[in-house]
Amino acid sequence: MKFNPGLLALAIGAFGIGVTEFAPMGLLPVIASDLGVSIPSAGLLISAYALGVVIGAPLMTLTTGRVPRRMLLILLAGIFTAGNVLAALSGSYGMLLAARVLTSFNHGAFFGVGSVVAASLVPAERRAGAVAAMFMGLTIANVVGVPLATWAGEHLGWRASFWGVSALGVATMVALRLTLPPLPAPTDSNAMAELRVLTRGPVLGALGLTAVGASAMFTVFTYITPILREATHASLGFVTAMLVTYGVGLTVGNWLGGRYADRSVDRTLIVTLTLLAVILVAFAALMPFKVPTAILVFLWGVASFALIPPLQVRVMHAAADAPNLASAMNIGAFNLGNAIGAALGGGVIAAGLGYPAVALAGAGASVLGLVAVIVSVRSQSRRDGTETPIGERVAGKTA
Repeated sequence: MKFNPGLLALAIGAFGIGVTEFAPMGLLPVIASDLGVSIPSAGLLISAYALGVVIGAPLMTLTTGRVPRRMLLILLAGIFTAGNVLAALSGSYGMLLAARVLTSFNHGAFFGVGSVVAASLVPAERRAGAVAAMFMGLTIANVVGVPLATWAGEHLGWRASFWGVSALGVATMVALRLTLPPLPAPTDSNAMAELRVLTRGPVLGALGLTAVGASAMFTVFTYITPILREATHASLGFVTAMLVTYGVGLTVGNWLGGRYADRSVDRTLIVTLTLLAVILVAFAALMPFKVPTAILVFLWGVASFALIPPLQVRVMHAAADAPNLASAMNIGAFNLGNAIGAALGGGVIAAGLGYPAVALAGAGASVLGLVAVIVSVRSQSRRDGTETPIGERVAGKTA
């Protein structure tokens, strides 16, 4: 895809949001010590953010339907910046918790509206690639931004990390203003119409698939550090290297997902979910061995984020006449999948089934998603009045 300044501005915003969402995972001990709370209490800063995304996605989207798109994205980046400034100024746990919730309110709407805007900046046949380009900022955040924020938190104090992300917010606002064309609000924007879209079977199915796909990823990723330390018997340096390796895999997967989803959304989902299940089964068997683990962690990252562009485009297509709320809700569904996956993996561990069973649970979630896609494709074939084999159906036009 040719260089597109507007997509770059959206990617900068996605990068900042990614750092904001995931960096506190590496800062929890520092934050807990400084504010005098326990690690589990500090962990609520992450849970509160995820909950804020689920609530904020529909709230912000429905109340801003008549705001011009460029202005709306800048305002959302402003909320992001204000939340991070408040976090940097926080002198108590309660204030920091409130700042995290405030910051999260921009998340779903920014990615939801941003996905629609990104798709509008390119020809129709390049829409999945445009969405992937924006989400590339989120994946790069896991490779560069999160380790850098963690380092800054350890050496300069956790507030320095939030000040740095605040600066990214300002840069995003400026970049959006300079690179995006004036984008009027949809003339047919209607809150009730947007809500009605969420009652459609294909839209609900697409949102459910996103939640299932995300749960397959986070069932294992949430516990990757203890898995590597206890099952692989890895050093802290190896664990850090694997987190970076996983981040690189996410970036590669995001690019591949966007590229192949432009050819066929359903085929990309079927292939990716199949590979994800196979990779996690192999990980369950080989996690005691460092070299196979390193290879599988990279491939797992590739498969995990190759799902994101086709899932987002699938929702946008299913709600083509009112895509903003559905697109934002898809981000909420991803965060819901995050919570479900963490609970599933935690339940497996609490039951004493061992870390390999956590990977198998993730593989099971992948298979569930695969079955859902196949059923959806066959249902669509019947609605179209055909019984085209899946292999031919997904090779055709984008679903």
